[in-house]
Amino acid sequence: MGSEIGSFAYNTVANRLPDIAQRVIDDNKFPPFIVENLQTLIQELPYGQVRFLKDTEAPDIAAWNNYLEPYAGKNWLDIPWYFAEAYFYRRILEATNYFIPGDWQGFDPFENQKRLGILTSIKSIQALSAIVNRWVCSAPERHRYHLITLLYTSLWGNRADLSLWPAESGDRSNIEIQREKAYVLADNTDAIANQISRFKDARIDFIIDNAGFELFGDLCLVDFLLATNAAKKIYLQLKAHPTFVSDAMIKDIHQTIEFLAKDSDVQVQMLASRWRWYIESDRLRLCENIFWTSPLAFWEMPDALRQELSKSNLIFIKGDANYRRLLGDRHWPFTTRFEDIVTYFPAPMVALRTLKAELASGLQLKQIETLNREDPQWLTNGRWGVIQFANG
Repeated sequence: MGSEIGSFAYNTVANRLPDIAQRVIDDNKFPPFIVENLQTLIQELPYGQVRFLKDTEAPDIAAWNNYLEPYAGKNWLDIPWYFAEAYFYRRILEATNYFIPGDWQGFDPFENQKRLGILTSIKSIQALSAIVNRWVCSAPERHRYHLITLLYTSLWGNRADLSLWPAESGDRSNIEIQREKAYVLADNTDAIANQISRFKDARIDFIIDNAGFELFGDLCLVDFLLATNAAKKIYLQLKAHPTFVSDAMIKDIHQTIEFLAKDSDVQVQMLASRWRWYIESDRLRLCENIFWTSPLAFWEMPDALRQELSKSNLIFIKGDANYRRLLGDRHWPFTTRFEDIVTYFPAPMVALRTLKAELASGLQLKQIETLNREDPQWLTNGRWGVIQFANG
């Protein structure tokens, strides 16, 4: 809860969210009435009253007003933290007329941040493109090593999360993978590699997190799985509208590929061309669902989406926010087995998460004691990660 004074949750609601809303104002040339809407939202935080949404044209208005029923009239600190964050980003869209016919309908208020996020990572993108282009042609006996390295790349790409670090702060994507293994607190990469080694023409899903370099790293992993025929088809589960600053939508996939196709580096162009072909040939399918932008825990997934995901042989779940939803944003004891919490999930799954919230699972007591002593901010500073596998 945001009401836990001194917690990262409190700091998010009281300080980070107003800063993000101000950045939306600064990054865009909105007319005065939209600026005023956003300033009103800023002034509400954190002690203003939670209210129902007003953009009645929106496709999710009925669902959201149902979600808000138990919390209307409370202040922002006295509702669950994840709910407060999801509601905040939905209020950003209300304030900017995202769903209302007119000049600003469908405008992504975080577009500039997403664009800068990939621009500042271009050197790392060029370096990784050359490597991946070699790896997809490598001998089968090297596939396991390459796969595990790409799992680490996909994990640490999350450090480019723009809701924590504005893109202007520079390139955070150039990470030495081997050195970073020491910061993976739960590492199931061997079991994951064993599972994938048995795949041929499988269906694999990715519940995607951020655009920018993280998305690029995810697409490199996707590319390798398709090129080696571990997967016949891969489904990317994407946000239906802008949220959490940098979360990826279908249009961000297309924009990323278009951006890479125009790069001067031939290796980057080759990668972009291959990804475009995967989409055109329906081996890479781009999906969106309003559930991914809802404030619900993953165990509250609609039946139709659950049934669709149950067809997957393996689902990769990216990022801290998705991990929080896996755990219901609850205070589980950190030593609780991850697999014991996610038994409800409809398919085998891998969680790739850098820690940016005060919850965890699957850790050892000695680890926790050492981290509390040597890095008091370990739960929220993004230095630590987990790669956890639950085989159903």
